[in-house]
Amino acid sequence: MNDLFADIGYKSINHVGEQLCGDHVEIVEQGENSSVIVLADGLGSGVKASILSTLTSKILSTMLAEGLSVEDCVETIAQTLPICSVRGIAYSTFTIVHLIENDIAELIQFDNPLAIFIRDGSNYEYPTREMNIGGKRIYKSNIKLREGDIIVAMSDGCPHAGLGTSYNFGWKRDQIVDFMETVAAGGYTAKTMSTILVDKCDELYGGKPGDDATACVVKIRKREPMNLMFGPPSNRNDGNNMMSLFFSKEGKHIVCGGTTASIAAKYLGKPLRASLNFEQSDVPPIATIEGVDLVTEGVITINKVLQYAKDYLADNETYEQWSFKRDGASLICRLLFEEATDINFYVGRAVNPAHQNPELPINFNIKMNLVQELSECLKQMGKRIKVSYF
Repeated sequence: MNDLFADIGYKSINHVGEQLCGDHVEIVEQGENSSVIVLADGLGSGVKASILSTLTSKILSTMLAEGLSVEDCVETIAQTLPICSVRGIAYSTFTIVHLIENDIAELIQFDNPLAIFIRDGSNYEYPTREMNIGGKRIYKSNIKLREGDIIVAMSDGCPHAGLGTSYNFGWKRDQIVDFMETVAAGGYTAKTMSTILVDKCDELYGGKPGDDATACVVKIRKREPMNLMFGPPSNRNDGNNMMSLFFSKEGKHIVCGGTTASIAAKYLGKPLRASLNFEQSDVPPIATIEGVDLVTEGVITINKVLQYAKDYLADNETYEQWSFKRDGASLICRLLFEEATDINFYVGRAVNPAHQNPELPINFNIKMNLVQELSECLKQMGKRIKVSYF
């Protein structure tokens, strides 16, 4: 068992005029540290391509996750999605990244642009072995992973970007490698790196993509625990127990809520210093307690974090807002989305009398729902989540 974590993120843009994307990314977990990631590119664009890529990615990821061989998986795809009789090419191409205990990466590639592998900030020419399965030329690689390794899988919409406009022959793979080496140096998350790459493709297409374009990035990093406490316990006598469990945990500590912060300050024997500096009009100011990494307001701040989390999983359009601002919600986002790999929530079930005002859109159920929704979003980001109630 190693201490490595796979940060996985992807983004797509649709062919101009199409409602559905002809590319599809499917991720299936195998236990805590192994997963199968499939990026499939369906022939053409629109509904048909979307169905083909979805079928391909789901069949391959499910079969591989169940332990079937690559040969069996590809044979099944070959029989399910035959060669196009008109154009003589496969109905769907694919790139498979099979992470085994976050220690070995098995790459299986068919007709997509070859995945880019960045190690120590530079392009790494990984070995490939050519196989012929069901008449298809498949490239297979096995790579021993290290901390900091980055894998970039993409559909052919990426190298086709700018074809005939910005570049006569498209955005060549070597040029994409140079671009991603620069991006990798920024220390971004996998999701942000995939967003930067696809946004650049969109720019090269002049905002009117001539093909669906998808990038899926896998970044190998060390596990980083994080602890967030939200609300006081329902029983006042449980306060010390909740605090001792919270502060004994490894990693950074975030305290959300005024009453919760007061209890934490008393437990630590340190003053609670509030700030009146509103960094953002719709997010209350932060406070400070010696021994706590971040102290924020509760429900309003966490609700803002949830909004950012939902967008992060979708188009990641609000990244520029929370990635540099100093308000409580933005600071929590950077800690949870970018730094943390394992997040422990300590949630108090006490009912806040201030929330019982019928004119306020806040109640106990909303608070519990916020925790549940945020936990689900973080799980979709690939984080390990544990929620403890008091």
